[in-house]
Amino acid sequence: MRTATDSPSPARAPVSAEFFRCLVANMRSGVLAIDRAGAVVLMNEEALRLFRLPVGDYSGQRLEAVLGEHPDVLRVLSGVFDRPTLPSRAEIRMKSTDTVVGYSLSLVQSESGEVIGATMFFKDLTYVEQMEERERLRDRLAAVGEMAAVMAHEIKNPLAGIEVLAGLVRRKTPDNPDAQALVADIISEAKMANAIVQQVLDFVRPVRLQVEHTRVADAIQSALALAESQSRRGNAVVRVALPDSLPPIRADQNQLTQVFANLVINAFQALEGKGEVRIEAREALTAEDGALVPDTQHAVPSVVIDVIDTGPGIPADRVEKIFQPFFTTKPQGSGLGLAIVRKIVDAHEGRIDLAPGEGGTRFRVTLPIAPASH
Repeated sequence: MRTATDSPSPARAPVSAEFFRCLVANMRSGVLAIDRAGAVVLMNEEALRLFRLPVGDYSGQRLEAVLGEHPDVLRVLSGVFDRPTLPSRAEIRMKSTDTVVGYSLSLVQSESGEVIGATMFFKDLTYVEQMEERERLRDRLAAVGEMAAVMAHEIKNPLAGIEVLAGLVRRKTPDNPDAQALVADIISEAKMANAIVQQVLDFVRPVRLQVEHTRVADAIQSALALAESQSRRGNAVVRVALPDSLPPIRADQNQLTQVFANLVINAFQALEGKGEVRIEAREALTAEDGALVPDTQHAVPSVVIDVIDTGPGIPADRVEKIFQPFFTTKPQGSGLGLAIVRKIVDAHEGRIDLAPGEGGTRFRVTLPIAPASH
């Protein structure tokens, strides 16, 4: 029995279908719902972006027809109505887009308890995975760096002694051609070993950027001069296409010079004195144009630089290893050049990609015009 002090419960306004549509459309996670027959009920904009589907209404279409290019997702959803338990936190890598996706599955029940559909909520974890990998790399480098610094000191001293002693032998045997040749080899090998030790130190040291407004064209011109002083160009042709409208970026010009010099040196070595190296750059404002998307949602203005050569290319089975430390295809390479390049690009909050192919290789460096941390 209601007393005088009781107040009636406020009437709850009905939630409109439009509210639900707007709620789902504006979620930052991808939402995909299907019915018992395997037809799509709804997909929000984030789902369309992750699946790289044109904007449109896919309701009523068969799931297999809509996501035919993403078999990994179809496997996750297959048998969803027959499983005793559904994952609440799981991850897959969509091979079709090379995207890491975290997802959860749930069943949709009617008011009477009947299962009428299923939903998949998912989020692009590619950027999160990249950040975690960078953190793991920093941890490894911190441990290796301490050891490498000690080892480098212990190795560099004997190497310096070897060079000095070899120089003394050279001066004392001016009339002995055989001795002169052997001494030259000793000095050459000692210098090479010293260069490798220095590369190890460069790799394990933290990258400290001196950030300033930098013109990409200036860094590339310096890189070309440095590359030609360190590697034989031969008859290889270098073509540079840098638009005057390219905006300056916040970056360390000396570090960027090292990045592009290393890529050009690799191109010269691949060409063996013949062929062509092209360096092209452009501004990218959208994800479709190749701009960076650090939060998987909003693109940031970026500069995209391609270093392309017409050499033999890189075999597909080596593509995933090409940036790994100490992996090299060169008889006398240290395997640290591209690892250092990637480390510098990462420090600039950028990205470097390799696009192998028949008759050439393209390294693409994408840098934010203004890094978030600077």
